[in-house]
Amino acid sequence: MLAYLPRPPTDTSRYGTFPQKPELPAAPGALAEDGWQQVSAATAKRSAPMPNYPSPPCRGSINPSEPSLLPSHGSLAAPPRPSDPSRCPSAARWYPLHALSVPNIPSSSRGKTLARSTATPSPEGLQSRRCKLLEEDSPVVQASKRQRQRYVTKVGKCQVNLGNIQEKKRFLSDIFTTIVDLKYRWFLFVFMMCYIVTWVAFGTVYFFDAWARGDIEHRGDPQWQACIENVDGFISALLFSVESQRTIGYGSRMVTANCAEGVILLMAQSIVGSMIDALMVGCMFVKISRPKKRAQTLIFSKNCVISRRDEKLCLMFRVGDLRESHMVDAKIRAKLIKSRQTAEGEFIPLEQSELNLGYDTGEDRLFLVEPQIICHVINRRSPFWDMSAESLRREQFEIIIILEGIVEATGMTCQARTSYTEDEILWGYRFEPCMSLEKGAFQVDYSRFEMTFEVQTPAASAKELQELKELEQQEHSTLSLYWDHLLQPCAP
Repeated sequence: MLAYLPRPPTDTSRYGTFPQKPELPAAPGALAEDGWQQVSAATAKRSAPMPNYPSPPCRGSINPSEPSLLPSHGSLAAPPRPSDPSRCPSAARWYPLHALSVPNIPSSSRGKTLARSTATPSPEGLQSRRCKLLEEDSPVVQASKRQRQRYVTKVGKCQVNLGNIQEKKRFLSDIFTTIVDLKYRWFLFVFMMCYIVTWVAFGTVYFFDAWARGDIEHRGDPQWQACIENVDGFISALLFSVESQRTIGYGSRMVTANCAEGVILLMAQSIVGSMIDALMVGCMFVKISRPKKRAQTLIFSKNCVISRRDEKLCLMFRVGDLRESHMVDAKIRAKLIKSRQTAEGEFIPLEQSELNLGYDTGEDRLFLVEPQIICHVINRRSPFWDMSAESLRREQFEIIIILEGIVEATGMTCQARTSYTEDEILWGYRFEPCMSLEKGAFQVDYSRFEMTFEVQTPAASAKELQELKELEQQEHSTLSLYWDHLLQPCAP
């Protein structure tokens, strides 16, 4: 909270001293005796209500532990005078109460600040400690230290973990989507295990069938009619299972017509193998050709900007496509994620509200052949209607951008996402153009995709600007009616 206090200048000699009252002449001995009494009185009165006028400290003394105030406009700054230790050994410097009283600081924080100022260490240590605290509590450092949990990352990944799901069987009912959504290491593991399990299962059945019929014991007997020839153990039965399912057919092991169960097992393995091939190959093809990878070539600007366009305050960001194959029927929309409390006291965490990007005029449908600047007009229906540049720093929200389109090469629907937090919105900036005409074609320079430049933008909210504009129009109409009444010729 010390960031809201006035920051002390680094060089106090640049500014003039605080206006002093005329000092009464006194003996040097009396001044030396009363010096320590003034210091103790100053430290005791810090916590008590201070008068709103400067007290007369020793002339020419500057205490580096207190922030010096800028002189008011029109007043001449007095040159700094070297302090005289014989006249004022350690006199504290006083300044008005309004320099410390900040209405936005809670009472607990204000009490900590006053209690912290009552200590009287050495001036050098107090100055270094105060500068360190002010630097650590500055808004810029607080924004960098604050660990902000995003709802959606910059690359479009949703940071929402689902837990305590009771009905897990619902995932098995949609086994195709479940397998496709697996990570590649688990997907390859399932892919291999489907084949290995079926090979081992049918190989075990073939081995027990050959052992039960006695084919293993009578191996090499020309008069024995075997069901599965050349199967003398589990390894040979496993090889026969692999050859049968993959239709390799080396010819050394085969099922004969001497047993019906061998034919039935071979038919069952062929059907199961075909089903596994269709499922696994289909999953592999879908996983490789998923349009999620196409979203990697759809880029968004790292920051949003707020500036005026056509005399309206607008929130803008930029989107581009890196591929030459374009997105068909591209549409863009935006969601505002912000927690709020209703009038009845209900707390709604992470409420989603829509940001109008031109869906009522068709501007949300993009012909994305070159980078586009998407604009959200801040009007009465916008959530940013009463938000100014100062209140923007105190808000906590997240803007989710969703770009959807059809991939021209595959015909699949692709979706790219990103997010912007309140510290990624630049007030009073505009994007630099990144297109030029070269050799009869338009050239896009993506090195200027993120570049912005500062423009003159009022720091007031759109609501305040609209009220000011209506007030000016009302005054102008009143003045015009007054002059029309004066210029009207008098009736006879």
